[in-house]
Amino acid sequence: MVSAASFLEFLKKVMKRYANKKVIMIIDNARIHHAKLLRPFLKEHHQRLYLLFLPPYSPNLNPIEKLWRWLKDSVISNVFHKNQSEIEQAVQRFLDFTQSCPERVLRRIGRIGC
Repeated sequence: MVSAASFLEFLKKVMKRYANKKVIMIIDNARIHHAKLLRPFLKEHHQRLYLLFLPPYSPNLNPIEKLWRWLKDSVISNVFHKNQSEIEQAVQRFLDFTQSCPERVLRRIGRIGC
């Protein structure tokens, strides 16, 4: 299990491994990355350790999320499948469709203005 304490131990190992170097770590905004437990360590190593936080999750800015939504709406939402095999077949049909008309996919996810 990942916790603030385990993340702190990881940071200690990183700082030891790169003892004479500056470290820039790109991380997400998980709670453990902002925990109070880290503050003394981060303050102590502020000259060499910089945590660069990714922006908050924004699915509306990520085109693949639009594709996943389209797949879900086409294959799963309001559709009854008798078994896993039927779901797999429906997903495969969707994937075949997307490969057969990439321009439509790009229009749907907002990547081209055709």
